[in-house]
Amino acid sequence: MNHVSTPRHAARPSKARVKRLLAALAWLSVAALAPSGWAQTVAPATAASVAAKPMATPVIEGKTLDGSAFKLSSLKGKVVLVMFWSTGCAVCRDKMPELRTNYEGWSGKPFELVAVNTDTRAQDFLDYERIISRTVPVKQRFVQLWTGESGYQDNVGKPAQLPAAFLIDKTGKVVERYVGRIPPEAWDRIADLL
Repeated sequence: MNHVSTPRHAARPSKARVKRLLAALAWLSVAALAPSGWAQTVAPATAASVAAKPMATPVIEGKTLDGSAFKLSSLKGKVVLVMFWSTGCAVCRDKMPELRTNYEGWSGKPFELVAVNTDTRAQDFLDYERIISRTVPVKQRFVQLWTGESGYQDNVGKPAQLPAAFLIDKTGKVVERYVGRIPPEAWDRIADLL
């Protein structure tokens, strides 16, 4: 019987080393996929959470889903989480209940959640919202914009990976960016900024 065994002295990487390697690989893949404005802020510690140096508030203007005029600059004085998403993005749809719950929990506080839908077809976005309007309480609904709306404009550009989000403090500066799932620590950061 031929029995091959691994020598006991064979080096196996520690769990911490494996985690560091995986984080570095994740960082490289996110950095490679994201446009230059997003990729430069990806932190290797957690690929999804991105700490950024404060920068000017992005410009986002257009009409909300209900037809109201919207300017991101009008939210100065509030903490704002802006999330780019698509109905075709499973991670984005999966994150919506958590966003709604936190949005409702911070009602009455200087916090606003702005979701920017990047679907190419308006009908996809409208069909999704039709379902939401029947199943989600009004107090859990936040500002929604669609990038295909004729009056929509931004200086951000379409992120290469969805969801993509940034957190804006009360002074109007971007303090963090997130590519991929919004990490649990983001909610702690928002609470700190409130």
